[in-house]
Amino acid sequence: MSESNDPMAEIRASFFIECEELLEALQDGLQALDDGDEDPETINVVFRAVHSIKGGAGAFGLEALVRFAHRFETVLDEVRAGRMSPESDARKIFFQCADHLSDLVRISRDDGDLPKDETAKLLASLDGLLGETGAAEEEVEEEEIDFQPAALSFDLDLGDEEDGGPDLPDLPPLDDLPTPSDAGFTIRFKPDNDLFETGNEPFHMLRTLDELGECTVTCHLDELPDFDTLVPEQSYLFWTIELKTDVDEAEISAAFEFVEGLCTLSIEKNDASGDAEEPDVPDQSVAEAEAEDQPKDFDAAPEIPPLAPVDEPVKDVQPEPEVASQPDSAAKPKASPPKAPSQAAAAKSVVRVDLDRIERLVNLVGELVINQAMLSQSLESSGLSPHSDAMNGLEEFQRLTRDIQDSVMMIRAQPVKSLFQRMSRIVREASSAVGKDVRLNTEGESTEVDKTVIERLADPLTHMIRNAVDHGLESSEDRIATGKSEQGQVNLTAAHRSGRVVIEVSDDGGGINRPKVLQIAMDKGLVPADASLSDTEIDNLLFLPGFSTASVVSDLSGRGVGMDVVRTSIQALGGRISIASTPGVGTTFSISLPLTLAVLDGMVVQVAEETLVLPLNVVIETLTLTNEDVEMVRPGANVVRVRSGFVPLFDLGKELGYREPVEDYDGSVVLLIAHEDGSRAALIIDSIQDQRQVVIKGLDDSFYRAPGIAAATILGDGQIALILDTSDIITNAIGVAGTAATQSSTGLTA
Repeated sequence: MSESNDPMAEIRASFFIECEELLEALQDGLQALDDGDEDPETINVVFRAVHSIKGGAGAFGLEALVRFAHRFETVLDEVRAGRMSPESDARKIFFQCADHLSDLVRISRDDGDLPKDETAKLLASLDGLLGETGAAEEEVEEEEIDFQPAALSFDLDLGDEEDGGPDLPDLPPLDDLPTPSDAGFTIRFKPDNDLFETGNEPFHMLRTLDELGECTVTCHLDELPDFDTLVPEQSYLFWTIELKTDVDEAEISAAFEFVEGLCTLSIEKNDASGDAEEPDVPDQSVAEAEAEDQPKDFDAAPEIPPLAPVDEPVKDVQPEPEVASQPDSAAKPKASPPKAPSQAAAAKSVVRVDLDRIERLVNLVGELVINQAMLSQSLESSGLSPHSDAMNGLEEFQRLTRDIQDSVMMIRAQPVKSLFQRMSRIVREASSAVGKDVRLNTEGESTEVDKTVIERLADPLTHMIRNAVDHGLESSEDRIATGKSEQGQVNLTAAHRSGRVVIEVSDDGGGINRPKVLQIAMDKGLVPADASLSDTEIDNLLFLPGFSTASVVSDLSGRGVGMDVVRTSIQALGGRISIASTPGVGTTFSISLPLTLAVLDGMVVQVAEETLVLPLNVVIETLTLTNEDVEMVRPGANVVRVRSGFVPLFDLGKELGYREPVEDYDGSVVLLIAHEDGSRAALIIDSIQDQRQVVIKGLDDSFYRAPGIAAATILGDGQIALILDTSDIITNAIGVAGTAATQSSTGLTA
């Protein structure tokens, strides 16, 4: 059977997807603990995440993952029971264990080599937290892994055929079943046929129950037919489990969370004498509410013949096992009147879809946008009246196309939370490597960005975070000497601005030592020895290939292959990166990226008989010039009067090399451009042709990346037009014109 048609492969893949969500919940819970959250539910969320990963891993025989998760949850259970306080050192170990658990999940998914040394080191750290109980726990764990359910008895004496069937022993009434002397639970479990078809095995659930306390298991064979009539795919066996334990009902239910809806299950709490509580007749309204909260398998009493002595439904209906994709949901309380809907009822359902299908849908939407533009241009050139039925239908078609495009883009959009959580680990590892006390603060984790952008941002952000920890922050001694706190702060934020997403990495370190940077650049021959550079130009030297301020090559830095890779990666995404630094205060790296790499709203313009597209979100105004509106600051550097202020003026045709500079400005059309940092500039064009949605077509790597060119698109008439990066054009124009014009225009800008 091919892997694509193997149901076990699909179930295994689903488990690892759920592990990602559980690991995310684990990181959230640990971060909340580290922030001082004392809510008991927080540690419950952390415990349940690890426990769920352990339970799923056991179902697939991932013993290394099970062993580590078991020891991890043992320590967390001590915290949950109040026998251990999560102090600073313990929290650091918890974070390390969460990172290692993530590695084990990834390695188990990819069938890689297990990091045994790192596992042993962390297990020793966990044992150190447990104290003397650590060694004993290890022995118990070995016994648990080798658990054999000896209480299971399959007496398959089928007798002679003339006897008409097997001679099965009579089962005693339920009241006569052995019960523990202390309080515990009576669990009745009957698998459905679908349970085995999905690759689940009752043995793993029984083993998990055995780990929770003293367990007595009775297997019922009453429904087992004659051998001749036995159907291999049919489920005949069911179990009664007497569990003597001090855990709560929710934890018992968690043992069956992967078979929810695939079995008939009841969990009944015994009183202190070991007898099951006599069920009371519930109030009708409460009973109805409880019935609504139960899974469908509980709508009717379990139809198991040997359980006939139980005439009434059990009193305490167990809560629904927590779903792996929502690990932070608390155990469901007892049912309340219908007017108070539960959290589970309000939870949104999620459908997982292969990324290839989404990509195909995005491509089809792109083709739809192109065909809509072609249809629009054809109808407009036909001379039809704007009020004709065809033009009205075209307008409705355009609105529908826009709605479809927006909806598809929302499907591709994902919060940056998963990316930010990955950076938390980078900070922990980098700070440990350089011996600094560093804390990462995040903001805007819910900001949504195109999935492709998130995936390709991981490497650039990793370089920037390591750079902030290694170069940006001072040592603890230097920070204390300058009156700062011993713990350095690295801030990672994301926000939407002007139709783009802006991600900033900042630190409260010493800032960029510009004289040192300039001297290193001169020593390496990157700039002339007599060069006079502005602060911005010195900062941009950090992006040159081979440049590094580190005097010693280490695991984190010193090879000069960091920040130039960052800028190249950001530019490949159609983005920009800038630096702002204040000596003694800190440094901020700002990344500006498009929200999507598929479609944008553009303004189609004409320049020197070339058709170009500018992103519409950067255009704030259009102007028609007169010669009196333009002032020369110096040769080659002009500004234009805009009401009460001035902004720098650039000829787009000249900057792109299409023509000589315009000498007569009378009647020229100008686009007023605004950027994320608040700066403005004016671009001279020949004419504005249209405003429309365009499909972004990335330029192949074989093309030379010309400054100011972001991508290309196909217009309605089939013509190819370049999409411009106005910020890049203006930055290059300022570099050519010199810094004098920049300083003059900055001082005059309104």
